[in-house]
Amino acid sequence: MSDSDLIKLYSGRILELAADIPHHGRLPAPQATLRKRSPLCGSTVTVDVVMQDGRVSAFGQDVKACALGQAAASLLGEVVIGRSAAELAEGRDALRAMLREEGPVPAAPFDGFVVLTPARDYKNRHASILLAIEAAAEAAVMAEAALPQG
Repeated sequence: MSDSDLIKLYSGRILELAADIPHHGRLPAPQATLRKRSPLCGSTVTVDVVMQDGRVSAFGQDVKACALGQAAASLLGEVVIGRSAAELAEGRDALRAMLREEGPVPAAPFDGFVVLTPARDYKNRHASILLAIEAAAEAAVMAEAALPQG
């Protein structure tokens, strides 16, 4: 990777996002917790979720990842509250397609992921970028499954 490639990839906006991750930390009483790890780079994300009326009402995340993974977790943290499990899955799938298939930027509320489009060319970074949203989508499903059916 050349110096100009690194500058393009690690833009000021990405570094700002990485430095300020919303909902950073663990929840005291989550309905579901999920830890994901990227075997390629060793990045890990642990998320805690509480669902109410089919939507995320509380969210916590412990992020140990590169700046791109941290930026992706920050972008997720900005929009995760109020999302359904289906919406999180749609956002995950759209982000994956944007990175791996040169698909369009995910639709709102996940359109902030546009700042990560330069990472398309760096396949070794995709897993770290996807960790937080994959974990959140899976944890939301787990939390809903744990709720009493009535």
